[in-house]
Amino acid sequence: MKQILNSVRLSAKELGSIRAITVCGMLLALRIVLSMFTIHITAILRISFSYLPIAAVGMIFGPVAGGVFGVAGDILGYFICPTGPYFPGFTLNAFLSGFVYGVFFYRKPVSLRRTFSAKALITFLISILLNPLWLSILYGKAFFAVVSARIVTNLVMFPIEATILHLLLKMIEKSRVTRLIRKNC
Repeated sequence: MKQILNSVRLSAKELGSIRAITVCGMLLALRIVLSMFTIHITAILRISFSYLPIAAVGMIFGPVAGGVFGVAGDILGYFICPTGPYFPGFTLNAFLSGFVYGVFFYRKPVSLRRTFSAKALITFLISILLNPLWLSILYGKAFFAVVSARIVTNLVMFPIEATILHLLLKMIEKSRVTRLIRKNC
C-alpha cells in the first residue's frame, strides 16, 4: 500500500511537467484515432485497441496521469465520435484503467506476470463487471445477459490483448523512452 501511495505522489508531481503534458497530448490523439477504428460485433460488444495508449501513459507517468489521461480520452473521444449517450460510468472505467496500468507498470520492470495480472484485473473489474452494469443501467438490459455475452468476448480477446500489451510495453521499456521523457523533469 505504501508503494502505491508513493507511486501516486510521484505521478501527481510528474504530471505537472511540460514534457508529460506534451507526451500525454500526443498519446491522447493516438487513443482517439484508435477508438475510431473499433470493431463493433453487436450493439454492446466492441473490440478496440485504444487501451494501448492508456497503458503507455500509465507506465511512463504513473497512476494519476494514467487515470487523468483515461478520463480526458473518454470525454474527448465522446465529443469527437459519440457512439451512444454519454454515461459517467464509462468515464470512471477509463480512470480506473489508467490508474491500474500506472500502479502495475510505473517505474517497474515489465514482465509477463505483471502484464497478464494488470490485464486480467482490468478485464475482470471493468469489462466483465462494470461495463455490463453500466450497459444494463443505460439500456435496461438484464445484467446477467450482458455479462454472459461479455465473458465469451473477453475470454477470446484476453490472450490477444495481453500479448499485444506486453509487446508494446516491452518495446517502450527497451527504447528507454521513459528515461528520455523524465530527463530534466
